[in-house]
Amino acid sequence: MLEELHVRDLALIEEAWLELEPGMTVLTGETGAGKTVLVGALQLLLGERADSSMVRAGAKEATVEGRFSVMGDELVASRRLTSEGRSRCKLGGEMSTVGALEAALGPMVDLHGQHEHQALLSPSRHVGYLDRFIGEAAATALLDYGAARDRHREALADRDALTATLANREGRVDTLRFQLSELEAANPRSGEDQELEDRLPSLRHAQKLAEAASEAHAATAEEGAAVDQLSLALQALGRVRGLDGALDKLTEELESLSVELDDVARRVRAYGEAIDHDPRSLEAAEARSAALSMIKKKYGPTLDDALRRAEEMRTELDGLESGEGGLAAVSERVRAAADELRRAASELSSLREAAGEEFAGRVRTALADLALPRAAFEVGIEQLPFESWTADGAERVEFLFASELGEKARQLSRIASGGEVSRVMLALKSVLGGADAVPVLVFDEVDAGIGGATAVAVGRRLAQLADAHQVLVVTHLAQVAAFADHHIVVSREERDGRPVTVVRAVDGDDRVAEIARMLSGGDTEASLAHAKELVRSASEG
Repeated sequence: MLEELHVRDLALIEEAWLELEPGMTVLTGETGAGKTVLVGALQLLLGERADSSMVRAGAKEATVEGRFSVMGDELVASRRLTSEGRSRCKLGGEMSTVGALEAALGPMVDLHGQHEHQALLSPSRHVGYLDRFIGEAAATALLDYGAARDRHREALADRDALTATLANREGRVDTLRFQLSELEAANPRSGEDQELEDRLPSLRHAQKLAEAASEAHAATAEEGAAVDQLSLALQALGRVRGLDGALDKLTEELESLSVELDDVARRVRAYGEAIDHDPRSLEAAEARSAALSMIKKKYGPTLDDALRRAEEMRTELDGLESGEGGLAAVSERVRAAADELRRAASELSSLREAAGEEFAGRVRTALADLALPRAAFEVGIEQLPFESWTADGAERVEFLFASELGEKARQLSRIASGGEVSRVMLALKSVLGGADAVPVLVFDEVDAGIGGATAVAVGRRLAQLADAHQVLVVTHLAQVAAFADHHIVVSREERDGRPVTVVRAVDGDDRVAEIARMLSGGDTEASLAHAKELVRSASEG
């Protein structure tokens, strides 16, 4: 339940503290005193949108704080709104977001005002009321239906995508076959392009390279050349080996140099002899390099990319060539998913069909208690074509109403007055009272368009709701206020030469005086007597 509400610098209210109790609490006061501001403050805690115009003129920020009791634990929430339009939230003493406030407190408070009454006129909302009456069974069946609907829609999407692909299959198959034939004709090998890049210079400059190798070999290995001269030097040094360690070390270095020079000379000769002088080899290598460059340009950028692309095309071609079988398989998925969806929809529809008349009967009983004894109320259920099923199910649920028996029950929006809509909403809440787990019910202007005996009936029904919920009611009707367990008056008073909104709890004679004011605008002897009689009658049930 909501135990306390603190409001500061919000619209008309400079500061107000409300300490709330279980049962039914009414908020009364003159029009414009600030009753609806208190409801708006509660809406802010529930995550409603806010703007800077809600901050009281001259103040820097507005603050709303609420203390809730949840399963024996205390939960404190607050929201600050600056005159610049910034919003700050706290939940349980920790910084929070508007979304977190809504998620935490939204399930605890159900607020009914003129907006909610208008929502009742939208048939799309009616199925939700019926499902709430049915309870957990409907909630579970709706979840199963939603999951089956998602699977069916996914299967349909897969089938449509495959059908679209197969519609262009012939052209795509021809393209893939041509591209694969081009790649397979080229038959590239990973790394082949780099090998060609390394080989082409020797083919392009074969004569120059061969001549240079021949001259280098002659200068190093022919008779009297470098190798022979090194041999002569080693012979000379060999004759004095052992006489001086320093010279012996130089001799060893010269021996190593001789071995290396002899090896290089042999490899230079082998290089020159291996050079391919055939122009046809150059032409073949140039052509192969050009072919690989084309493959890389079309399917690369690298040769390995082109090879991977060839594998992907083979896989796609296999899939397209077996596409008819794939279409048959996905079509079977669609059929199976549709059967599953029909089963789930049938279960949900059965629950609604079975509960519809019981729900309507209970609402009619509640309407009779609300001074509409001859009202007709029906739950219209229209089965929809399969292709028109919605997220709510396979049927269209709409409440039909007539204020008098014998009249044709028709859409609420076409025949119900504002006062009748208020009573239908209250009747629905009464019927759903046992099913709703929402602990706090707030009614703003639920008594719009009614008075007299009807107002007494509305007050009695609100008091009955308070047996299972904490009920907060903003009302202008004394007949409704008389049924309250607790009474809060909101008024505008002069303090220090300026008007302020004052919120105070009243009981006893003060409460009787407020109800008298609501009856006649003052506290005359007659109105006070009438007020006392209203309170007495209400307390006696």
